[in-house]
Amino acid sequence: MSIHDLARTIDDRKSADPDSSWTAKLLAKGPEKCAEKFGEEAVEAIIEAVRGDRAALTAEAADALYHLLVMCAARDVSLADIEAELARRSAQSGLSEKASRG
Repeated sequence: MSIHDLARTIDDRKSADPDSSWTAKLLAKGPEKCAEKFGEEAVEAIIEAVRGDRAALTAEAADALYHLLVMCAARDVSLADIEAELARRSAQSGLSEKASRG
């Protein structure tokens, strides 16, 4: 499954019955719960990165990406929106982009 496939699946689940889908259930709990779940998964990925377990980090990174997309979907931010922002930023160096944030 590609990240685009995952984003489409999450988008499709927005209108699904929360009793039939984990994604729909999470979205039904609201953006705050989605953000909380993303935070939990991000911390788990950080822990595995520090531990150095490649397989565990891979699994936690996949969880974090999924929950990041769910959190964004809860606020109607699409993968296309994120890609457009990345494209905008690629027009300058990372150091210049970071300095421009103020």
